[in-house]
Amino acid sequence: MRHVTENNEHVNTARGNDSHEVLGASFRLTDPRQRALFLTSRPVNPVYHYAEALWYLGGLRNLDLIGHYASRRRADSRDGTTIEGSAYGARIFAARPDGAPSEFDRALELLKAEKDSKRAYLPVFEARDLDEIGHPDLPCLVGLQLLARDGYLHMIAYMRANDANRGMVCDVYSFTLIQEFAAAQLGLRLGSYTHHVGSMHVGVRDLERAGRVLEETAASPRAMPLFAAPVMPAHTTWKHIRTVLEHEELLRTNQVQYTPADIAGLDLPLYWRRVLLLFEAHRQVVNCPTEPVDRQLLEALEPGARWQFERRWPTRVATEEVR
Repeated sequence: MRHVTENNEHVNTARGNDSHEVLGASFRLTDPRQRALFLTSRPVNPVYHYAEALWYLGGLRNLDLIGHYASRRRADSRDGTTIEGSAYGARIFAARPDGAPSEFDRALELLKAEKDSKRAYLPVFEARDLDEIGHPDLPCLVGLQLLARDGYLHMIAYMRANDANRGMVCDVYSFTLIQEFAAAQLGLRLGSYTHHVGSMHVGVRDLERAGRVLEETAASPRAMPLFAAPVMPAHTTWKHIRTVLEHEELLRTNQVQYTPADIAGLDLPLYWRRVLLLFEAHRQVVNCPTEPVDRQLLEALEPGARWQFERRWPTRVATEEVR
């Protein structure tokens, strides 16, 4: 963000959104599990992070899930019920119309057969997207490349454009979680994550907030993050993903109310039970607007996610001083 705001090469005005821009920006995370932000100047929504990643993994394009956790996504829909361009998961994880395996399954089969392959590429941006002139819902993601090397699974993301202040935070979270899931399916350790962007930019309207983020990071050069990153179990399967999505829908539609004991009794690893705890906490935020979120539930969250949740919804944890 500092590079884009202080060394911008262009002022871009695409679709009326003024932004400071640099071309051909890249960075690498040596540990992609360190995907979460812990900045008071940049509160994030940990519920949305998992919701978006699961929306992708489910191969979904409907608005029901993603629109619930971010109403702004509804503006991306052409028909009021689905999203096409930015529904990356529908292009990566959904089975093809002819019944053939998904692009993801094909890539994994390739890596199982040719462990050093360079061809395990998951395309998202398509030639037909060039015809969509003027519509805001076009894929920013060009594609993801999986590379198995020396027992590790590395991922490279290719973006045509990325907002360093907004979309990049969510994109990196989702893509590295997908990478970690892919590594589990292949029985590999988690390797590095590389993020290439054609147009990296920060909106002019966001420069003030970007400045606050840079001030905080400059004033507090402590090691980040504050919390140990949760590790997705190596035995995570598609069944676990489907189970989490099923319970998420029940919570989102307020058909169930779960206590920590209820969730502890589910046939899921702790990692995924804690994700469901987040969705239950969000259910309480939405459906019990005058009541604080259950303290026992908050205490059962993964510590980093609890820190983020309490800063995203500070008024909902007013019964106890935010740590």
